Amino acid sequence: MKHLAAYLLLTLGGNSSPSAKDIKGVLESVGIEADDERLSTLISELKGKDIQELITEGSSKLASVPSGGSGGGAAAASGGAAAGGAAAEETKEEAKEEESDEDMGFGLFD
Repeated sequence: MKHLAAYLLLTLGGNSSPSAKDIKGVLESVGIEADDERLSTLISELKGKDIQELITEGSSKLASVPSGGSGGGAAAASGGAAAGGAAAEETKEEAKEEESDEDMGFGLFD
């Protein structure tokens, strides 16, 4: 994924056909070592292809994948409304506890 992310960053930056050297440069600039085998596979798979077309094609494929049922959503929502008040109270209590821990006799710049 890191190799693909670097490839996409380079294409967004205007380089329509990033080389392995370009991708290595991006990865090394943030302290990541590139895997030459994966990098060569990525370059060979994407060579001569339009990245925008690949993204569009992939998005259409993902749209047809079922992503779970929607049958249980209403029951969960009604239970969540009742618990909403309790969650707000817990948040207030946590905030009070955090405030009391702030002054423990020492500070960041003491």
